[in-house]
Amino acid sequence: MSCCALQITGLIFGGVGMVGTLAATVMPQWRVSAFIEGNIVVFETIWEGLWMDCISQLGIRLQCKFYDSLLALSLSLEMFRALMCIAMGLSITAFLMGIAGVKYTHRTKEDPQGVSVFMLAAGISFLLTGILVLIPVSWTGGSIIRDFYDPNVPVPLKRELGAALYVGWVSSALLITAGTMYCSFWCLADTSQKSSYPSPSHHRWHKRDFARGKSLGMQAYV
Repeated sequence: MSCCALQITGLIFGGVGMVGTLAATVMPQWRVSAFIEGNIVVFETIWEGLWMDCISQLGIRLQCKFYDSLLALSLSLEMFRALMCIAMGLSITAFLMGIAGVKYTHRTKEDPQGVSVFMLAAGISFLLTGILVLIPVSWTGGSIIRDFYDPNVPVPLKRELGAALYVGWVSSALLITAGTMYCSFWCLADTSQKSSYPSPSHHRWHKRDFARGKSLGMQAYV
């Protein structure tokens, strides 16, 4: 019962992390304009994401525009795009493999020691997805904080941490947790499966005792 609860919990964590990865990839709130130096009345808010930038006017009107040219993008932004796209595909694959592993385990109740390789594959995929999401999110957050406290950066160019970064951090934590749970379940099941088999020495002693008992029975019969 505890094993089933562990699988379902890991699948839920992985599913939420997958949705969060998709959301963080498409959200434009990676970099948000910072309002400092006593600016109380704010008319416009600037959002900068992986695919577009947006301008929100008084929270009523929102205008978004995709980046015009791929060649004009920075190398870091292109790398972050690639990592998040790979993470999206890998998270979906990991979630499907997790579902297949849970179904296989429930169908083989007569053999509780047999665990599908899908469990291990899903765990590794969830771990890799969490790491892939963590790299661009943490890199972007670090650069924002560094530029914010850099006196050489002009005030209009200073940015704050956007909501997409927090979504990415939470998603990464959930994915890594799900991957750890699946890998732990597979390791525990594999260990119990190995311990269920008799050792070679025990097998030899059992055969020797059986042969000795058989010879004693023949002597008593004679």
